[in-house]
Amino acid sequence: MADPRNGKPEPSRQQGPHQGAAVVEFGVPLAGAGAAVILLHGRGATAENILGLAEQFGRQDLAIRAPQAAGNSWYPYSFLAPLDQNEPGLSSALRLIEHLLGDIARQGTPPEKTVLAGFSQGACLALEFATRNPRRYGAVIALSGGVIGPPGTTWNALGSLEFTPVFLGSGDLDSHIPLERVHETTELLRRLGAEVTERIYPGMGHGINEDEMVMVRQLLNSIG
Repeated sequence: MADPRNGKPEPSRQQGPHQGAAVVEFGVPLAGAGAAVILLHGRGATAENILGLAEQFGRQDLAIRAPQAAGNSWYPYSFLAPLDQNEPGLSSALRLIEHLLGDIARQGTPPEKTVLAGFSQGACLALEFATRNPRRYGAVIALSGGVIGPPGTTWNALGSLEFTPVFLGSGDLDSHIPLERVHETTELLRRLGAEVTERIYPGMGHGINEDEMVMVRQLLNSIG
């Protein structure tokens, strides 16, 4: 997986903390699914926790895969920390998503019908995977998240996310996700060709609101 940052090497392929992670399955079997969702939990949470979000998706033919991070965290420090401080967890988590995406495709649901979705640390991870592996996805949904890297990071817009719908939702009082990084993420994704909807909610902190869930349901229902 190429890293779209200037001068950064491709992540190591060595084993990491998330290889062989447990994956909770929810919804319908892949064989009969209209679409698939890789659903990524936040720091300190669990795959079972994030499935509470899946219960609000409102579409009955989804095959949902929620992997469990080792130690309940995908990487140890802030998503704004220097990249090497979050290794090997970050690269290991990205390889896990790559494995899940490939397994879902082998069972008949291609990436263009697969959604990458997450909250908080999981949202950052979903965005990071999409920007490092640009292609047509069913959608990318990031609730309170942004692409990963320290302030001042520059990104090369390599590859194409053309026709991929992306939703970024964040509160303007979120102490974990700076608004500047949300805007930078939107700009990067648009340079990659994604169809981005960014919504910033006045007075909201680090959380999820009903308007975001309306957007999520609309995106999921648009995948044919």
